[in-house]
Amino acid sequence: MILRSTCFYWQTLTSCSRHQVLPRLSLCKQYNGPAYSQPILRPRRAFACNPPRSQDAFHAQLEGSSSAAILSSLKTSPPVPQTLTEKIVQRHCVGLPKDKFVKSGDYVTLSPYKWASEINDKNQIVMTLDHDVQNKSENNLKKYRQIEDFAKKQGVAFYPAGRGIGHQIMVEEGYAWPGTLAVASDSHSNMYGGVGCLGTPVVRTDAASIWATSKTWWQIPPICKVTFTGTLPRGVTGKDVIVALCGLFSKDEVLNHAIEFAGSEESMSSLKVDDRLAIANMTTEWGALTGLFPIDETLQRWLRYKATEAAFSRGASKSKTRSQFTHQRLDELFANQLSADSGAKYAKYLHLNLSTLSPYVSGPNSVKVATPLHKLVAKNIQIDKAYLVSCTNSRASDLAAAAKVFKDAARENRGTIPKIADCVKFYIAAASAPEQEAAEATGDWQAMLEAGAQPLPAGCGPCIGLGTGLLEPGEVGISASNRNFKGRMGSTDAKAYLASPEVVAASALHGKIIGPGWYKQPEGWSGVIKGDGDGIRAEDRMITAEQALEKVIGQLDNLVEDGEKDIHGNTSSAGEEEQLTEVLPGFPERVEGEILFCDADNINTDGIYPGKYTYQDDVTTEKMAEVCMSNYDQAFASIARKGDILVAGFNFGCGSSREQAATAILAKKIPLVVAGSFGNIFSRNSINNALMGVEVPKLVQRLRESFSEVQPQGSQQNVTEPSQNRESLDSPPPAPQAIPGQGKQLTRRTGWKLVWDIRRSKVEIQEGKNGTRWSQKVGELPPNVQEIMASGGLEKWVRKQIEGSI
Repeated sequence: MILRSTCFYWQTLTSCSRHQVLPRLSLCKQYNGPAYSQPILRPRRAFACNPPRSQDAFHAQLEGSSSAAILSSLKTSPPVPQTLTEKIVQRHCVGLPKDKFVKSGDYVTLSPYKWASEINDKNQIVMTLDHDVQNKSENNLKKYRQIEDFAKKQGVAFYPAGRGIGHQIMVEEGYAWPGTLAVASDSHSNMYGGVGCLGTPVVRTDAASIWATSKTWWQIPPICKVTFTGTLPRGVTGKDVIVALCGLFSKDEVLNHAIEFAGSEESMSSLKVDDRLAIANMTTEWGALTGLFPIDETLQRWLRYKATEAAFSRGASKSKTRSQFTHQRLDELFANQLSADSGAKYAKYLHLNLSTLSPYVSGPNSVKVATPLHKLVAKNIQIDKAYLVSCTNSRASDLAAAAKVFKDAARENRGTIPKIADCVKFYIAAASAPEQEAAEATGDWQAMLEAGAQPLPAGCGPCIGLGTGLLEPGEVGISASNRNFKGRMGSTDAKAYLASPEVVAASALHGKIIGPGWYKQPEGWSGVIKGDGDGIRAEDRMITAEQALEKVIGQLDNLVEDGEKDIHGNTSSAGEEEQLTEVLPGFPERVEGEILFCDADNINTDGIYPGKYTYQDDVTTEKMAEVCMSNYDQAFASIARKGDILVAGFNFGCGSSREQAATAILAKKIPLVVAGSFGNIFSRNSINNALMGVEVPKLVQRLRESFSEVQPQGSQQNVTEPSQNRESLDSPPPAPQAIPGQGKQLTRRTGWKLVWDIRRSKVEIQEGKNGTRWSQKVGELPPNVQEIMASGGLEKWVRKQIEGSI
């Protein structure tokens, strides 16, 4: 059973925590036989590996005194350099070969202690009711009671509706602990990286599987290092940093990557923990799978404060915090503190000079469109609604920043808090009840109420399109939340902007997008400094001899790897025997149908399945089919037919973790989705809900060549959004795309036929009745994934495992 009104959080705890049992992580080996009872899940892409090297060095080098001494010193040097992400995963891996160090690209899986009909390890699970908390219907309240009863019966940590948003609870209660791994059934689990905890999302079906088996799967993503230089100016916040990053690096730079943030002590100390939480939270919108900050002095000071605060706290509600945040536990953490190794390899490097940033605003209706505030102020954009809500920016410090706008204005109003603009409705909701209490203690909450703000319960509301205050057709809203997809916060005919809490408050006060005036542009400012690399000038770079040697060795390793690829290659020769995929009995060997083309990149899960239906338990299969893709194209329901093959552009299914994005397509009787590429979380949902999918970039290109008015661009660096679909996009486009002309047909029956030969891992395309016929090899659908799909999805597969019917 999937409970849709709660977020589930699962933590991998460190050995420093004496009262918890550790789950076991191990490398996931490729499938090598017909034993299906313990499937190992893999993405459907095909991977190739290089043959092993036969020898580390030539014989003469090993025997020669001078060269042997050098090689000997290298062999006794420290272990393989690892990033912080790799180190956190390494810490929780068991069963690895001796001297094996995990790296980006490795598959890791949680190994269950046993199969069970109840939660396997209650200390791993945290349950919070944070979605749809404004819904007071008897059906919803009954569901909440069932969830609470279940949590109490299983003995897991439980937080009721109104206590706060799960991500905030994970941080403030110490579940998201530095140097550990935590997953949650929500796409903004990245937020835990703000406190040095590797957080990443899983889908709800994964969460249910973890309860019963303590097992999930994950591939360590490519890792991007983002280096901050300079310091954050006054009037610029962490929200401005991440909004700017989303807009300034909008060409697939970090899509499906793990991000590690770094910088000098001066640069990092200008980013307080609340700023880091906001940045890490919205790395999801940037396209990343994690957003990890270092365990540095800024975090250490915050943790010490939390421990001191917990020691003096009173009441039963504070007992958990007292046990989590202790100075003794922090002593253990800092004594065994993890950090990235010097010489660790990253897939890419980016940098941003914080000193050159100004306040930024995202939108309308896209995080990819980021504009310096002063440019929007000049446009005099009137607003109808303002929102200080969500897990991104509703902590006490955010509420204080917004309240300061009204308190400052009161000084020019004879000490009276001024009212918000007559045309504006201003909604506020704290990230958690303790954060609201803190804001009430300082008078910040009351100041905003006095200004005319409407309070909402601590939880997820307008940000996810639920409850009071949604945007109506034609309205303009500005929010301190994290996601402004078209239709996300209400009507698809509304416009939504994202900004910092103080800009939201100032906009509510004045009735238009404007800031409080705290930021002053430095003299001689010429623009934001950002780009590839670490941003450190050559004349400022000081490296040790050891670092120089590591750099040379790294360059040599890359040359060797490139040489091996040239020698051995990664593709089979024409004469090599065709490798066939085993197809389980009863599983279809071929899937075929007419191609239905949705010509857009970055079609997000809100576009596939509208958020307003996500938490309704009584939505029928027929209704799901009716609204499928409606936020993308209202005409989709009348154009699509049973058995069609849906083909879309790149990064299909980006955005939130709702599994209905997959099940709605199945409800429409569409058995297969083909795309240039898929959003990572949609891929998980597809496997877990028995929706087949395959990536065929060439097919997208051919469809665009045949049906788009403008040919696809040849360079990924020059990608532009489809002009008619701009407002529904979110994540960066990961590949070249067409620029359709005006009046583009969003959903098109093509008359083309597609056949997917699962046994041969090949697709065959017939381009119309008398058109070209061609085929292409694609990633395999291995038996372990077939078995899950044949069972009707991961949930039913787990149930069979528990019942012992397999």
